[in-house]
Amino acid sequence: MVFECGAKQVTGGSIAVKNPDVLERWLSQYGPDKIILGADAKNEKIAVSGWEEGTEVWIYDFLEKWTEKGIKYVISTDVAKDGLLQGPSFDLYRNMLDQFPDLNIIASGGVSNMSDIEMLADMDVFGVIVGKAIYEGRVTLKELQQFNG
Repeated sequence: MVFECGAKQVTGGSIAVKNPDVLERWLSQYGPDKIILGADAKNEKIAVSGWEEGTEVWIYDFLEKWTEKGIKYVISTDVAKDGLLQGPSFDLYRNMLDQFPDLNIIASGGVSNMSDIEMLADMDVFGVIVGKAIYEGRVTLKELQQFNG
C-alpha cells in the first residue's frame, strides 16, 4: 500500500527479527532498492520494538544475514546516542563500512552539528538523519542546503 501511495522505499526493522519471512517476501516482491533494513543497536546488539526490547543478535551478524539476502540500504541508530546531541556512533558506522563496504548506511542518532555530518560524509556514510540538532538550532536548514557531502 505504501508504494501505491507514492513511497519510494520502506523500512523494515523489528519485522526483520520477529518475522523475517515477511521482509524476505518484500525483498522478493519489490526488490532491494525499495527496502531499507532498520538495524538499531545498543552495545552492538539489535534492539527492536521501538528499542523497548533488546536481543542477543550482534549487529554485524544481522547485517551479514540480510546483505546475503540482497539488502542494499540500512538505517542504523545507536540507541545509546539518540537524542543526546553527543555525536553519532562513528566507531559503529566505521566498523559497519569496513565489513560491508557496498552497504548504503544511513546514520541516525547523536548528530549535534554540521561537523558531525561532514565527518560522516568523509567516512562515506550514504546518508544521515538529523532531528534534535535541527529543533535546537544547532544545525540549520540553510546549512543543510549548502552541504554537498
